[in-house]
Amino acid sequence: MLTLHNQTTHIPQCTVLMCVLLAMAASTVNVENVIKLLQESLCKLGFEVKPLKVGWYNHVLPASLHLSYPEDTLAVVVLSTPSMFELAFLPFLEEQSCQGLSDPIDQCVKHCVSSAVSRSFSDRTVAVRYDYELFPSRKPKFLAQTAAHVSGAAFYYQQSDVPEQPWGEKKMYGVCVHPQFGGWFAIRALLVFEDVTLGPELQQPHPPDCVPSREDRIRLLEAFNFHWQDWTYRNIISPVQIYSEKQKDYFSTPPAQRIDLLKTWGFLQKDNSEGEPTSDTQRLANGHG
Repeated sequence: MLTLHNQTTHIPQCTVLMCVLLAMAASTVNVENVIKLLQESLCKLGFEVKPLKVGWYNHVLPASLHLSYPEDTLAVVVLSTPSMFELAFLPFLEEQSCQGLSDPIDQCVKHCVSSAVSRSFSDRTVAVRYDYELFPSRKPKFLAQTAAHVSGAAFYYQQSDVPEQPWGEKKMYGVCVHPQFGGWFAIRALLVFEDVTLGPELQQPHPPDCVPSREDRIRLLEAFNFHWQDWTYRNIISPVQIYSEKQKDYFSTPPAQRIDLLKTWGFLQKDNSEGEPTSDTQRLANGHG
């Protein structure tokens, strides 16, 4: 059962009724209810959601990258599956919802996630961090692949996961592999339910190790770091679904040219300012486009 974070150690008599009401509200909230509500809003749009504790995330990172919440705070990582492009993104464009001030995919994801949160959790304090957001220091607001790994959504394969690694001192970026979609997915957002604390009912799952052999892990990391644009790393396992040809065309197009591509598809006919698209370099660091 989840409980609200304790806000004060002294409760004046006049606020007893309010505290009772809050406690009653908290007693009706559990992980399953939170995930069910998010799934009802997001799964039909091609998203996947997985719960985690903030402490799971913080325990594998240095203090400078910690989320500033108690370790038992509920968080949920949001992933996009291959179907998101057709189920959410293209309808988003058809509704002329894209304003052209930032990356269209980012706008779509923000619209879908923020709508789900406001519709289902208007009585909760939910901090939403998106994969493209940076602090003024240029550090990401959360490490997407770490969040996916500790939630059990996808295994984050890193250089340290390869025994007797063959690259010497060369830095190799890590990459997540989804047990169903391989590399054909993306990690989009982290929701932190600031006023919800988890008890022992939520145990940390192990992400499925889809690439267990040293040889395949070398092949995965080399394909991702040296040939990521040819899509091959995404097929390190046999995925149940991959990106459509139209989606491949979109993500193969340099970010600065994607607005023009969408216009050739009949979208964004109104005057739109392109702004600064999310760079492929940042997407590489986060894992996927």
